[in-house]
Amino acid sequence: MSSTSDTGPDAASAQLPKDRHEWSRRMRVVALSAGALTVLAVAGGLAVLNGNDDRADEDPTAATLAGHRGRVEGTVWIANEGGGSLTAIDAATNRIVTTVAGVEGPHNVQVSPDGASVWTVSGHDGYAAMLSAESLDLHGVVPTGSAPAHVVVSPDGATAYTTNGADDTVSVIDTSTMKATDTIKVGQGPHGLRPSPDGRWLVVANVADTTLSVIDTRTNQLVTDIDVGKAPAQVAFSPDGRFVYASLNGEDAVAKVDMTSRKLVGTVAVGDGPIQTYVSGDNRYLLVANQGTEDSPGTTVSVIDIKTFTVTATVETGQGSHGVVVDPSSQHAYVTNIYGDDVAVLDLQELEVVARIPVGDKPNGVSFSPLPNDAEDGSVTLDLPTDPEAPADKIENGHEDGHRLEAHQLAQLSRSGGPSRTRSTLTLQIQST
Repeated sequence: MSSTSDTGPDAASAQLPKDRHEWSRRMRVVALSAGALTVLAVAGGLAVLNGNDDRADEDPTAATLAGHRGRVEGTVWIANEGGGSLTAIDAATNRIVTTVAGVEGPHNVQVSPDGASVWTVSGHDGYAAMLSAESLDLHGVVPTGSAPAHVVVSPDGATAYTTNGADDTVSVIDTSTMKATDTIKVGQGPHGLRPSPDGRWLVVANVADTTLSVIDTRTNQLVTDIDVGKAPAQVAFSPDGRFVYASLNGEDAVAKVDMTSRKLVGTVAVGDGPIQTYVSGDNRYLLVANQGTEDSPGTTVSVIDIKTFTVTATVETGQGSHGVVVDPSSQHAYVTNIYGDDVAVLDLQELEVVARIPVGDKPNGVSFSPLPNDAEDGSVTLDLPTDPEAPADKIENGHEDGHRLEAHQLAQLSRSGGPSRTRSTLTLQIQST
């Protein structure tokens, strides 16, 4: 059974540029504003700590915050799309431990299931890159389609997939050879995507369309497009794989799809301009980050009770809540605030923000690694090849010391969010340079 959809919520405004040069022409130049400070929320005020200052280790307030109930070891990785960098945060202390620069327009970041590698995509240059989570050495770079938005890794770690927003495709990458092995045509403007827990299915949210594309990962074939509503931006599977939830950026809602029948079974209203979604590992909550627009930022995360599929809480998290991930213990969620340039740490027992961490410019994607980051250097810059097909062994040491503070360009998309307003698909409205 299969179905297709050739029209989006507004064909005129939802259409994406198909030419890479036209895409680049619509970029907006912004500068890196990464910071090394960590600001932690405490009763009665804020504790401001320098992530690279050893004196912070002697701060009793910092010690108290580091011991906040339920905190687990691991690393939270952030893609700073406007800053051309990745930020690594120690989940046990909420301190920035590493900043990795050198990737132009990294819209998304994804940790492999074993935590050993970190993937990102350059929407500016059209490639996926993988680096070692331990050494931060660059393992390889793979060309993708035009304007890649998200990258995910299969549960067995053997395959990576990227959505290519400007040519309506998904790239399939062999992680052992770092070669693209297939290209799959999907709906208009593929954006977020995730594999099912068993790895059998890959579901893609087509943000310039009204559909979710379902791919059989055994054959790399599109098996159906499920109509869910206006501008689906990202999906999240239930832990058992029975349901998939999609943010409907054009309707301020979330759709629930039964993966057995491949039918829409319900929707629930959320905040303004929902983008990323994530289901906690205990299957208690579905979290939805409500970004809004740059002119009128959303500031909340909607907390949906999985059993009742109703919003049980709306939590203020920051300016332009965009990305969201939950730690393996289901104790804390991490929310990127794309217009506030910070990350909010949300206690899922108390449903309140317990820490706020300044990161780079336009923080976007977020991913959690169960492994701590013990990198000795506080910052590194990837030495990426001019030719993305260059093998990793031709790239000297994989990175060099220091921040790269030069300007870069930020990929943007535009679409209609309804008859009375226009919303950006990713971060901002299109502006010609």
